Amino acid sequence: MTDQRILKVGIPKGSLADSTVDLFARAGFSLQISSRGYYPSIDDPELSCVMFRAQEMSRYVEDGVLDVGLTGHDWIKENGSDVHEVCELVYSKTSARPARWVLAVPNESNVKRVEDLDGGIIATELVNATRRYFESKGVKVRIEFSWGATEVKARLVDGIVELTETGSSLRENNLRILDEVLTSTTRLIANRRSYADPWKKEKTDSLALLLRSAIEAKAKVGLKLNVGNENLERVLALLPAQLSPTVSPLANGRYSAVEAILEAKAERVLVPQLLKVGASGIIVYPLSKVIP
Repeated sequence: MTDQRILKVGIPKGSLADSTVDLFARAGFSLQISSRGYYPSIDDPELSCVMFRAQEMSRYVEDGVLDVGLTGHDWIKENGSDVHEVCELVYSKTSARPARWVLAVPNESNVKRVEDLDGGIIATELVNATRRYFESKGVKVRIEFSWGATEVKARLVDGIVELTETGSSLRENNLRILDEVLTSTTRLIANRRSYADPWKKEKTDSLALLLRSAIEAKAKVGLKLNVGNENLERVLALLPAQLSPTVSPLANGRYSAVEAILEAKAERVLVPQLLKVGASGIIVYPLSKVIP
């Protein structure tokens, strides 16, 4: 097999690694990462994986070291990388919500507005995006690069710009959010020259489809039930299915089988309601992929 038939994929190292392995597993791939290795194995001979920090991924994709990679929208913006964005993949280490870069100050700080920070010092890892944010506000600050543990530095400088998903770490460190600087989700990005190659484009698009369908399936469940025909319309009226539910007559002619896809969080509300309107034999099952 020639290099032309290999798609070089960048896997994010660090906090996203475990959730990326899980995402690939749900998409049908076995992605194996050793504790010290930088070259994960994957059960697709047309994929070759390399691990990089999410912060530098877009640079390697732009330069063609990688054909595609997974990284945050924040780091694409921070690096100013010229890459093709294939799709958005809303997954992270803790939740399916977008991550937020926020401007925060200690609870006891006298700072109430962004303008109060004029002339101050801001610590952050997201230097370029933070600079653009303050420039858009017309506020002059000195931005210091933070090598980590930025919450600790909030009492040594005037404010910090830090990444948060739930806000719990900020609250634990007695910090309050002053404003939102940038929201970010994970993106599958491609080198523009690679994506112009027909084979690599098809392989990339296929990978994107499988990863997106795995994310879509995680939030949904399949539901099957039986219902007497006299109650069928009442059951159907309760089902907020992605598409029209599948209805099949049973052999005795008096009952029908109904199958639908639901939001997982709706199941606990719907099942008791379905029982009340005559449904029986209810089965709820997980989905591996939902392909639109």
